[in-house]
Amino acid sequence: MDIFNILELLGGLSLFLFGMNIMGQALERRAGSKLRSLLSRLTTNKAAGLMTGLGITAVIQSSSAATVMVVGFVNSGLMTLKQAINVIMGANIGTTITAWVLSLAGIDSGNLFVKLLKPSSFTPLLGLVGIIFYMFCKKEYKKDTGMILLGFATLMTGMEAMSGAVAGLRDVPGFRDLFLVFQNPVLGVLAGTVLTAIIQSSSASVGILQALAVTGQVSYGAAVPIIMGQNIGTCVTAMISSVGANKSAKRAAMVHLLFNVIGTSVWLTVFWLIKAVTGPAFLEEPATLFGIAVAHSVFNILCTLLMLPLSGFLEKLVTRLVPDASRPEVPSELDERLLNTPPIALKRCRETAADMARTSVAALKASMDALFHYSPQLASSIREKEESTDHYEDILGTYLIKLSAKPISMADNEEAAKLLKIIGDFERISDHAVNLLESSEEMRSKKFAFTETAIAELHVLSSAVSEILELSLNAFLSDDPKSACLVEPLEQVIDQLKEQMRTRHILRMQHGVCSIEAGFIWSDLLTDLERTSDHCSNIAGCVIDMARHSLNLHESLRNFRNDSEEFRQSYQTYAEKYSIETVLA
Repeated sequence: MDIFNILELLGGLSLFLFGMNIMGQALERRAGSKLRSLLSRLTTNKAAGLMTGLGITAVIQSSSAATVMVVGFVNSGLMTLKQAINVIMGANIGTTITAWVLSLAGIDSGNLFVKLLKPSSFTPLLGLVGIIFYMFCKKEYKKDTGMILLGFATLMTGMEAMSGAVAGLRDVPGFRDLFLVFQNPVLGVLAGTVLTAIIQSSSASVGILQALAVTGQVSYGAAVPIIMGQNIGTCVTAMISSVGANKSAKRAAMVHLLFNVIGTSVWLTVFWLIKAVTGPAFLEEPATLFGIAVAHSVFNILCTLLMLPLSGFLEKLVTRLVPDASRPEVPSELDERLLNTPPIALKRCRETAADMARTSVAALKASMDALFHYSPQLASSIREKEESTDHYEDILGTYLIKLSAKPISMADNEEAAKLLKIIGDFERISDHAVNLLESSEEMRSKKFAFTETAIAELHVLSSAVSEILELSLNAFLSDDPKSACLVEPLEQVIDQLKEQMRTRHILRMQHGVCSIEAGFIWSDLLTDLERTSDHCSNIAGCVIDMARHSLNLHESLRNFRNDSEEFRQSYQTYAEKYSIETVLA
């Protein structure tokens, strides 16, 4: 083996790892909605959790990535530790699919149909289709499909390059002696652990082992312990990801480690006993690509069969190893680990934005109550809600910008942009809540009072604002453009109410019925309530834009006002419902 073979080996390894990485990312984007669906169906049922872990890992082709996802889910409160244990076990089986795909490279037959199954036969075609999809298709999901095909073609090209580079080692005695050393089960496990810990992918390390197997110098006696060690090495990624996480997430990572360490220890002991007592001849035979795939699957299935009935024991064990903190922990609102799974991260953003929206609307409604029924407790509650909303905006804005920088689908990118726009409006609504509260407190401290007529008018406007808050909140939470279309006509009615009430109050001041000082506070109240309705209009406009896959808010609202009979009918209904003359008659 000369320097050119070494360069070819390094180049093949680079292509192999790169192809596996981009294929996994594209698969994850392509299956984004399915990942969300899988997560939503998780239950405490062992079989359901097991199949979910298997399915997710089969999709993204990496048990390490799947386990890091699970750690993030647990840290964010999206998944319990009991659910995580079952998913992790399923992930260990799902990761074996890669080895089966790679084993196709070992097909050797003169039969035309069988030769067509060999990756070298169909990889060029997949690469051609992939580049056509990626370069010439406009739709995002087709581009992702192209990237999947290109990733697979790159992966298999790298695999063949590695196999070709090491083929000459079959005649090198030192290489054969190296794998004779690995027939010592402990050294084999150690080698597999170290290799997988370095490249942080058991699928990739199994692929490298399969590439080395083409030399004919890797016996089953050496390959099996290495495969066992690879399961332990893959735990490194999850353990690193749990640093800085809460106790539950640390426990999930520890479950992954214990599952593989215990499973490897038990089956390594069984393997050693079989080897020592019976010394089966097949252990001395050269391992094939297909044989390594079988060994990898059988070992992971045996580990799962061993540990699945002991999932309760695992849960208790990690609870003892990672004890509860002295103070109860709350789930992290937006865990950055979820950024590695953009569809799930976006789902978490929407849930957090929904909490922010409810808090903001509750603050504004409480502030309108404070105008008529002030109490120190109510005032404190309003300020707490406003501070909470500010916090939500800070963490959501930062997180959504980081998420937007990730490779995400067009639909997810639109959703992230919508959320970035909407959280600003909900934050401003909570600011207006504090403004209303301060106006109420100023009235009390200066002992000002509005006339009964003014109070009746304020009740009308408050009722209208309360309804527009509910309409915009429901439109956002349910992503319903029909509900959103009811917001704009009511916002126009509130604009007119404000002007009518301002004019009526000026007349009262001119007749000496109301003081000028109270008039200033009245003007501030009207402004805050009217601007609240403006923000509700912005929120509803974003919902409408999303339904039309457009972000041109002002054009959408303008077209709706000018061209819609539905708008005119809704406007007339609200104008009659919130008519000051009717209320005061």
